[in-house]
Amino acid sequence: MANEGRIATLDSTIADRLPAFSKTLFDGKAAKDLSFEAIAKHLGRSEVAVAALFYGQATASSEDVEKLSEILDLPKETLAAQLTGFPNRGQAGPMPPTEPLIYRLYEIVQNYGYAYKAILNEKFGDGIMSAICFSTTVDKEVDEAGSPWVVITLKGKWQATYYPWHKFMTNQHVQASFQSLLGIVLLL
Repeated sequence: MANEGRIATLDSTIADRLPAFSKTLFDGKAAKDLSFEAIAKHLGRSEVAVAALFYGQATASSEDVEKLSEILDLPKETLAAQLTGFPNRGQAGPMPPTEPLIYRLYEIVQNYGYAYKAILNEKFGDGIMSAICFSTTVDKEVDEAGSPWVVITLKGKWQATYYPWHKFMTNQHVQASFQSLLGIVLLL
């Protein structure tokens, strides 16, 4: 079943954990009856990136502020003052999540996290996938039986683990460091 014509609005149960501008943005979105897709097209960004702005998980550029002001009919000065600061990420909900859809995403990481890690390590070596140099998309596919399927793509830059101290550390350094640490512990 499609949700044509329905748009996401601000959930009042999490509003107090979000920046004040989130309500302003969501109110503007609702007043104009705009989807994240429509706003994203206007901004030239992905839907997820735009939604992250609304939830205070990303910083808006001056161009984003200009375009949000246009499409939501909100004062540019107000948006500029509120949206261009540093985001306080990860504050929107409890951990583990209690909202069922968000919990399913958390559950995916619980169930497949080590499998992802093992395969990524085999393909790339020791390191991490960046969540800063990162993009993600959400798409919908319909199978032959007419059932809708969610397609979430995560694309992050691989950052190999770098240990600069390895080339400087010798057994003598390790032994001396351990002895110094042991001496400090004994003094305490």
